[in-house]
Amino acid sequence: CEDCGKSLIGECKLHGPLIRAKDRVIPSRARLTLPHYLTLRVLELRAGNQQILGVFAKKVIQKRTQFGPYVGQLSTKLTRYDESRLVLQVLKDGGKYFLDTPNEDCGNWMMFVRLARNQEEQTLVAYQHCGEVYFTTVKPIEPHTELKVWYAADYAKFMEASAVFIKEESDVCPLPPVAKEPVDPWICSSCRSTFATFGLLESHQCIHKDRV
Repeated sequence: CEDCGKSLIGECKLHGPLIRAKDRVIPSRARLTLPHYLTLRVLELRAGNQQILGVFAKKVIQKRTQFGPYVGQLSTKLTRYDESRLVLQVLKDGGKYFLDTPNEDCGNWMMFVRLARNQEEQTLVAYQHCGEVYFTTVKPIEPHTELKVWYAADYAKFMEASAVFIKEESDVCPLPPVAKEPVDPWICSSCRSTFATFGLLESHQCIHKDRV
């Protein structure tokens, strides 16, 4: 303690504990590379304080806007696998390597983009060019819309994946069957004529009204 000049184990009983100042939290490399018109949102908080993040647009992003290249470490195997993200590989010097991002300081913001579950929610397409992976918008992206990606057709073949990914939703209930027209005919109360549908009967009644 600098006040009483003693070396103590723990806090000084006379002058109390020291006031601790914490270092400023520095964003990771991946978060610092996020373009100004994009934002990260926490979609889910899992066990161990693990955040599931998504990338969202803050303004309209035009179709055919290219992002990249994807930053990652070349590796023969993945050290970190996330089922909500695309697995990416590239050809380098005749070899096929994974773009591995074991943590946020080894990649850029593109590592946060989640995969599209179907064609309707897909906004980006991933493809390989000159040994790098890029994402390009396939349609205009409106503000507050999440960016989601899937493989381009040729890149899907390279990755041995389907060109269009459709995830089976186990909790989707089948639609109820469409109600059919009643089997019994509709009968006109004026002339006793029969009709297959109520619409035809209604038109027929209008003819009676015109006559009156």
